[in-house]
Amino acid sequence: MGNYFNPGNEKFYEAVNSEIYIDKTGLIEYTNSVIATMQKYICISRPRRFGKSTAANMLAAYYSRGCDTGELFSGLEITESKEFPVYLNQYNTIFLNMQEFLSQSENMEGMLALIRESVLWELLEEYPEYRYFDKTNLTRTMQDIYGRAKCPFIVIIDEWDCVFREYKTDKNAQEQYLDFLRDLLKDKGYIHLAYMTGILPIKKYGTHSALNMFDEFTMIDPGPLASYVGFTESEVEKLCGRYQMDPEEVKNWYDGYLFEGSQPIYSPRSVVSCMRFGKMGNYWNQTETFEALQVYIDMNFDGLREDVLSMIAGERVPVNTGSFTNDMTTLRTEDDVLTLLIHLGYLGYDNINRCVYIPNGEVRAEYVNAVSVSDWGEVSKALKNSADTLRAIWQKRPEQVAEGIRQAHFETSHIQYNDENALSYTISLALYAARNFYTIHREMPGGKGIADLVFIPGKQFSDKPALVVELKWNKNAAGAIAQIKEKEYCKSLEGYRGNLLLVGVNYDRKTKEHTCVIEEYHPER
Repeated sequence: MGNYFNPGNEKFYEAVNSEIYIDKTGLIEYTNSVIATMQKYICISRPRRFGKSTAANMLAAYYSRGCDTGELFSGLEITESKEFPVYLNQYNTIFLNMQEFLSQSENMEGMLALIRESVLWELLEEYPEYRYFDKTNLTRTMQDIYGRAKCPFIVIIDEWDCVFREYKTDKNAQEQYLDFLRDLLKDKGYIHLAYMTGILPIKKYGTHSALNMFDEFTMIDPGPLASYVGFTESEVEKLCGRYQMDPEEVKNWYDGYLFEGSQPIYSPRSVVSCMRFGKMGNYWNQTETFEALQVYIDMNFDGLREDVLSMIAGERVPVNTGSFTNDMTTLRTEDDVLTLLIHLGYLGYDNINRCVYIPNGEVRAEYVNAVSVSDWGEVSKALKNSADTLRAIWQKRPEQVAEGIRQAHFETSHIQYNDENALSYTISLALYAARNFYTIHREMPGGKGIADLVFIPGKQFSDKPALVVELKWNKNAAGAIAQIKEKEYCKSLEGYRGNLLLVGVNYDRKTKEHTCVIEEYHPER
């Protein structure tokens, strides 16, 4: 058992024996199906905190000859497959975490030399008796071992793309690295499976890629591996039952990654933290600060800021993902930035309608943090002050509410500020802080019509009033309140027994002023 050659199963043991472990061993059934075929090259790209390393450790524990893992897999999904015992601990397995080698090296030459020397050391220790063509050549040594021992190799590479994140502008270093991987893996008979994980898809150079033999499974198109991207809705519902958490609130905070033919996908690390600590919260920023997002949304591309604001308000934005070159610096258009944010997990992608959106409340909070400290004028001020605007509604101070809405008033190339629909986006920004307490419904059917906005407090915030908001354009706020009553919009809240506030908002195009009326509502019990 070595560190890199035929590693043990200790890391997978830790995962299986953790307080929360979601069985994703079904992935092994797919990797088994492509062993020693033309589809044996697999590249998985997902954001941080989405379980890439856990999956890589699982595969190493399953295939590596350096351990006996049958008992560890007992009771897990993969054991139901008839192929499970066929490949269990049967392969010479090389496991490389590229971030480890990168952090111990000063340049690319040093990193690649360290990889070769580390693996060769363990290979030659395991097979000292063979006659080798060149003991300093990693690929030739692997070939010699395969020829004598007749035991094929599986290569698992974690954090494969860290080079492109560290050497963002060093094209020579990137090409050296890709050439190393191509020499190690491509067209080698001794390789029966190559599995790589990273955040970014494989880097494109011109009309071809050095690693064009890989099937790629990405956040844009995870294909048949969609259910292994994160936690599925059914998996999270079981956890909510076990930990007595509200499934709707968990969904609002951590759901939102949608893939064709798959259940909704939740952010795994955040769900685990939420369950273990017993509260909703932003666990995303424990592994990455909002400044990482801020760098990209502050880029000076036409329409980018306006589209970000639209998405914060709950809208979806069209995107063309085809021009992205799979690195973090060659960003030539707004579409490239949005595509990168999909891969980083800051945006969800609707593959059918070809549009992007902010997936959930946790990620939306990161956008608000980034915009609040950016120089985005009145919008930044409105987001900072949204908690004060919400409190003004609770305290029935309509003038302060109107001022908060004025600060959030914006115009974009996509949403002209000239109707009630556009006004609802502004309200969403002005009351952004409401997402911490409420489930928000736009255009919610009730009574004899459809309410513009309905805010229903979460179970743990039963002391907060529900809000029914009606918007008017070039009319008056009092008329909005009258319409709520006349059309009985509050019937959408049948069964709700808490306090209820009616909020009417009007924008006068001539005076360019917002007005607000707030009224308590006491339905007949």
